[in-house]
Amino acid sequence: MTRKVLFTFLFLAVFFIITLLTIIIFDTQSKVSAIKNYKPKIALRILDRKDRLIANVFEDQFRYFASFDEIPPRIIETLLAVEDTMFFEHSGINFDAISRAILKNIKSGGYMEGGSTITQQLVKNVVLSNEKTLDRKLREAVLAMQVENMLTKEEILEKYINHIYFGHGYYGVKTAAHGYFNKDLQSLTLKEMAMLMALPRAPSYYDPVKNFEFSISRANSILERMHSIGWINKDEYQVAINERPKVYNQTLSQNLAPHVVDEVLRQLSDIKDIKTGGYIVKTNIDLDYQAIAQKSLIYGYNNIQKRLKSRNEQKELAEGEVDTLNGAIVVTENGSGNILALVGGIDYTKSNFNRATQSQRQFGSTIKPFFYQIAFDMGYSPASSISDTAKSFGELVEKDEKKSSENPEIINENIHQEITQEMPNQDEITGEITEEDTRWKPRNFNKSFSGLVTLKEALQYSLNLATINLVDLVGFYNVYNKMIDYGFKNIQRDMSIILGSVALSPLEAARHYSIFSNYGTINEPKLIRSVIDIDNNEKYAIENNSIEMTTKEQAFLTIDLLKNIVENGTGKRAKVNGIELAGKTGTSNDNIDAWFSGFSPTLQVVIWYGRDDNTSIGKYESGGVVSAPVFSHFFSNIIKFEPGLKRSFDLPEGVFKQNVNGKNYYYTIKSKIPKQIINNLDENLIF
Repeated sequence: MTRKVLFTFLFLAVFFIITLLTIIIFDTQSKVSAIKNYKPKIALRILDRKDRLIANVFEDQFRYFASFDEIPPRIIETLLAVEDTMFFEHSGINFDAISRAILKNIKSGGYMEGGSTITQQLVKNVVLSNEKTLDRKLREAVLAMQVENMLTKEEILEKYINHIYFGHGYYGVKTAAHGYFNKDLQSLTLKEMAMLMALPRAPSYYDPVKNFEFSISRANSILERMHSIGWINKDEYQVAINERPKVYNQTLSQNLAPHVVDEVLRQLSDIKDIKTGGYIVKTNIDLDYQAIAQKSLIYGYNNIQKRLKSRNEQKELAEGEVDTLNGAIVVTENGSGNILALVGGIDYTKSNFNRATQSQRQFGSTIKPFFYQIAFDMGYSPASSISDTAKSFGELVEKDEKKSSENPEIINENIHQEITQEMPNQDEITGEITEEDTRWKPRNFNKSFSGLVTLKEALQYSLNLATINLVDLVGFYNVYNKMIDYGFKNIQRDMSIILGSVALSPLEAARHYSIFSNYGTINEPKLIRSVIDIDNNEKYAIENNSIEMTTKEQAFLTIDLLKNIVENGTGKRAKVNGIELAGKTGTSNDNIDAWFSGFSPTLQVVIWYGRDDNTSIGKYESGGVVSAPVFSHFFSNIIKFEPGLKRSFDLPEGVFKQNVNGKNYYYTIKSKIPKQIINNLDENLIF
C-alpha cells in the first residue's frame, strides 16, 4: 500500500512538473522570439563637419550600440570574471553556480546570491521581471536554454552588454565608456574596464562619479579575481591596481547647439525611429564657428542693453518675466550653401523658439540690393543716374506694365548731370509709407532730398526715394515677377515691398543673399550632410539645389556696391581691417527689426535682432547700430581662428573699371557706363 501511494505521488509530481514545463515552454515561445529579435533603443548622434559630437538625442534610454567585433576581448574577460566564468561551457544554466548559491543562501538565512548566468540575466532583463518567485525562475531557466539553442554565445554577449544599465543614465558598455571616461572601447585601460564591469550589479553604489572610492575598491576585487584564475599576469595586475582613472561627470545629451538639434529633428521628422534607431547625422555645422557666432550674438545683445540703459530705455522686468529682446545669426559657405553656424536665440534655456528658422520678420532696407541687381540685369550700371526726390503715386502700383521697355541709356542721357557733391550719411532706417488725399508719398528717413545720384550712391546711403524711383523706372511688375523668381514668398503686390515690408526668417535671408555672395547663383542652405543608419548605410539623400539667376560679372556689380556700403556707407560699423567685406543694413519701421546681411569672399553671415512681442528695440537701434558691429565682431574672431581665410573678392572676366569724378565704377558689356558720362570723359572706355 505504501509503495502504491509513493508511486502515485511520484507519478503525479512528475506529471505536474512535465505539465508545468510544457505550459512554460509553449508560453515562452513569443518571449524567445522577442529575445532573438531584440533591438535596444539606440541614441541618435549628431556630429559637426569634423565629426565632433554636437548632441546625443534619445527618448527614455541613452545608449550607443557596439557590435561584438567592436568590443575588445579584455572587456569580455572582465565581464565573465565577475558575472559568469563558465559562460562558454554551460548551456544557459550553471548548475554548479546554482548549488553554491543555494548553500550560501541557506547558511545566511536569506537571499544572498542568485547563481544566474549571463544568458539568464539577459532573459530576465529583456522579457521577464525582477520578482523572486519559483515560477519566474523556472521560466527564466527554460528561456535561457531555448535562447542558447537559438543564438550563438557571441550574439548573447552582444545583446547583454548593449542592454544592461551602467548607472548615470548610461545603457550599454559603449555609452558608459564615453560617458565616464570620454573614450572609445578600444582606448579603455584594464582598470577602467573593471570599473565598468562592477556597475551592472549595483549601478548607483559603484557609480564612479558619485562614489569613486567604492568603484575603485570593487574594480580591484575584480582584478584580483582575474589574476587568481590566470586571465591576467602579475605585471598587468600591478599596473591596473595602482591606476586611478580620470572620471568625467557629463550631461547625457551634451547638447552644444540646441537650435541646430531642433532643426535637424524637424528636417528628419519623416524618419519615425530617428531618436531610437541608432542613426548618425553628419551636419555641415562647424562647432568652432558655432561658438564664435553664439559669442557674437551675445556681444550684440549686451551692447544693446548697455545703450538702452544709458538712455533710460531699458524695460523693467517683473519677477519671472523674460526679456523680449532677442536675436539670431546664420553663417553659410558662399560656394556651397553649407550652414556652418545657426543660433536661434540668446538663451535656449529661457526660450527654445528658433528665430533663425521660424520667425518671420520684416526685412527693411536689406531687400534693396535685389532691386539694383534687377536693374543691372536690365542694362543699367552703377554709374547710371536716378532722382532722389519725392514723387506721389496715385496707387501703390503703376498701371503701365510696359514702362520698363524704355532704353536705360536714353533715360540716363536725359537725366544725367555731373555728381560733385558729397552725400549725407543718414541713418539707415526704412522710411514710413504715408498717405494723404489717397496718394502715397514716400520719403527719406531724414526728410531731405539728394537730387540726382548714381545707383552706387543711392544704395551706399540707402536712399528710399532713389530706390522707389528706380523701381518705378524699370517697372514694378518686372521687379515683382523677378522677386518671385528669386524665391521670395508671400510678398505684397505693391510698392511697399521696396521699403522692406517683406517678412522672412534669417535662414530664408541667407538663401536669398547667396545670389550676391555666390556670384549670381542661389544656394539652398544645407544643414545636413548625411544620415547613416545602424548598418552603416546612407539613408538620407541630400539634394544640391543651386539656381543660376544672373552671371558672375553682373552679380559683381552689386557685390561692389555692397562692399562700398561697408567701406563708406551705412554699414561702416561692419568693417574689419585686413579683409574685404560686403553687406547691407536693414531696419523696419520704429526700429522693430535690425538686420545686417553680408559676406566675405568665402563666408556669408545674416544677423537679426528684435523683440519677440514686435515692439521697438529702442529709439536709435537701427540695423547699422545694432547688427553691423556684430558682423564685425564675428569676422574679427573668425580671421583670428582661421588666418588663412580668403581676404579679397575675385574680379570676374568681363568686368571693367572706370573712374568718374574721383569715384571708381565697375561696368560690363551689358551694363555700360551711360553715354553722357562717356562724352564728358577724356579717356576712352575699353571693353
